[in-house]
Amino acid sequence: MKTKAKLIMSLKIWMVIYPSITAFLFLFGQLLAELPLYQRTFILTISLVPWMMYVGVPALEFMLRRLSRRSEKN
Repeated sequence: MKTKAKLIMSLKIWMVIYPSITAFLFLFGQLLAELPLYQRTFILTISLVPWMMYVGVPALEFMLRRLSRRSEKN
């Protein structure tokens, strides 16, 4: 993978993971606060990695393609 492609993919992942982690912690942070760190980390990653791979990043790519098509028409 070229450097530019890696940078773009990194930005896409960040655009999904940052709000996802924020929402997850907002919704479940108090419930998880009593657990040890390793358990919190496990729950967070076991939930968000599939979200990222199967929903979050594909949804972002779909939205970016639609925006790109719109800008090409104008």
